[in-house]
Amino acid sequence: MTMSDTSDIRAGERTVAWDGTTDAGVIFIGRIHTPWKTVFECPRRGQIEGPLCRIELFDPWTEALDGIAEYPQAEVLYWLHLSRRNLVRQSPRDNGTTFGAFSLRTPNRPNPIGTAIVTLEGIDGRMIMVRGLDCLDGTPLLDLKPDRDCFIPKAPPTSGDL
Repeated sequence: MTMSDTSDIRAGERTVAWDGTTDAGVIFIGRIHTPWKTVFECPRRGQIEGPLCRIELFDPWTEALDGIAEYPQAEVLYWLHLSRRNLVRQSPRDNGTTFGAFSLRTPNRPNPIGTAIVTLEGIDGRMIMVRGLDCLDGTPLLDLKPDRDCFIPKAPPTSGDL
């Protein structure tokens, strides 16, 4: 389904006109492999005890994995490539009651960036095994970072640090 489809608009939901232009570019640095092939199979929120998933890092980014195994958890940022980008009011319960997209953790948003805190289960070359994802098989990877709750800065503190 593409974002131009109107068949998935629920009662009370509203879209805006959008010409598809963008202001910035991103690089897909990898691909995420999960058991879920359709939106209906995919969980709404990843669970740390969820199924084992693989994050495939593309060359030349594999060297950037050095040190990530020190952390038990990581934050994964991914591009929800099949999501609508023009839906501003949404009815998550499909009951006609709507909310603004920015008050929801919906994949349907102007910049469909998904995030998940995952448990790192292992690294094999350019493959990272994790638990806790909630995206479709084949989802493009934007970034991978140590979980902020586990991260200790490597550089000395500066005057702007709190």
